[in-house]
Amino acid sequence: MKIRFLGTGTSVGVPQIGCECPVCTSSDPRDRRRRTGIYVSTDKTAFLVDTPVELREACIEYKIKKVDAVVFTHAHMDHVAAFDDVRRFNTLNGEKVPCAPDEPGANGRTFRIIGKPMNCYASPETIESMQHIFPYISCKANPQGLFRPMIEFVPVVEPFSIGDVRLTPFEVPHGPKTYGYMMECGGVKVGYASDCNGLPDSAVEMLSGADLMVLDCLRKREHPTHLSLDRSLEYIERIGAKHGLLVHMCHDISHADYLKELPDNVQPAYDGLEVAL
Repeated sequence: MKIRFLGTGTSVGVPQIGCECPVCTSSDPRDRRRRTGIYVSTDKTAFLVDTPVELREACIEYKIKKVDAVVFTHAHMDHVAAFDDVRRFNTLNGEKVPCAPDEPGANGRTFRIIGKPMNCYASPETIESMQHIFPYISCKANPQGLFRPMIEFVPVVEPFSIGDVRLTPFEVPHGPKTYGYMMECGGVKVGYASDCNGLPDSAVEMLSGADLMVLDCLRKREHPTHLSLDRSLEYIERIGAKHGLLVHMCHDISHADYLKELPDNVQPAYDGLEVAL
């Protein structure tokens, strides 16, 4: 299983608009933090966890061409805003069929592409929000040949599988209904909770001994809906994770300065980082 970090920043991104602080003006590419999301891939499947704002440019930069499904943590805009861009993967996963050049979707060609619908997994509450934000999304092709996402929403209330990856949701405190996920494949266990102000004891127990724990770490100072650095480190230690990676970071501290303060088994993630497990 591989995890590619598409973005590692908080909701406003880093650099922030109009900010001239040392992190926002840093020349270190690891201090440029898109909004948080990941790409998970194995030999058999590939899926996104969230569709953050800069999804399109991240997929182009990291040459991502295969997405079989989408998994959502919650419906805050920094995690869902680029959902419309998954329509391109409907096309890439689809099939060419011969047709007359004047048929809808042919655009003068002798074929058109029938897009393949994609499953989207989320809590029922998140699905309801997504249907309000993107009311035009359907699991069926547009009869006029218009370019629209083709999505089958799948409510998540229990563990489920995408290919050879088993995902177990756990609810975390953040604001709206928000999930973290335990992902298991080939004997490897990964925890992922990008947005939270804590982890329930049941999740800590379930994630115990994880090979990797990816966890929210907004800044050093406390925040009402996100974890601070000290609390993130406490949870990683309680879990007993072999390796910890921090995400959803703001501009309060640089990547290099994080490295000076963290234990050997914990690092800040950075945009483009790929971890193979």
